[in-house]
Amino acid sequence: MHKTVIVTLILIVLGSFALVAQPLEEQQNMVMEETMVTTHGEDGLTYMREEEKLARDVYLALYEKWGIRTFLNIAKAEQQHMDAVGALLDARNLKDPAKGAPAGVFQNAELAKLYNELVALGSQSAADAFLVGAIIEDLDIYDLNQFLAQTEDEAEIWIYTNLKRGSESHMRSFVRQLERYGKTYEARYISSEELASILRR
Repeated sequence: MHKTVIVTLILIVLGSFALVAQPLEEQQNMVMEETMVTTHGEDGLTYMREEEKLARDVYLALYEKWGIRTFLNIAKAEQQHMDAVGALLDARNLKDPAKGAPAGVFQNAELAKLYNELVALGSQSAADAFLVGAIIEDLDIYDLNQFLAQTEDEAEIWIYTNLKRGSESHMRSFVRQLERYGKTYEARYISSEELASILRR
């Protein structure tokens, strides 16, 4: 990969880590039915481009609903994650499914369905909004684990590893705030052991 592309990716991803979630002020209450997203047969980069868009779009919707700045901050980080994946798609002349797509619009039907479900859940209460944040990061980490296990491409490994680090940071932020109100987040996609390891860091 061209040196300029590598530098661009580094700047985009590292910049996203500065957008740390601020304290939340609500509680967790609802439990969402698990909805596993099928990714078989899809290009990993293309899929992650839309999954990062899912996170960004949901957080922006929840910010608009509740006015809690944490969602806006993390949405900005998710935009930078999208940009990082988009830069690699462009470098490889791959089709970008998120290019020019409005909020809440996805080429992947499962992600479109999940967007609607998550926004509906998060709109019920601020507590549910925080739960949705944890669910999204849980799913992101799960899918990134799958793509990391399936690739030997250096650039993809670098991208997925850094996106996973960002998702783990967001997960810690959401779970910490839930615990302030006596609520415990239970892993829905990754294992309970992996969640515990993330929260200990």
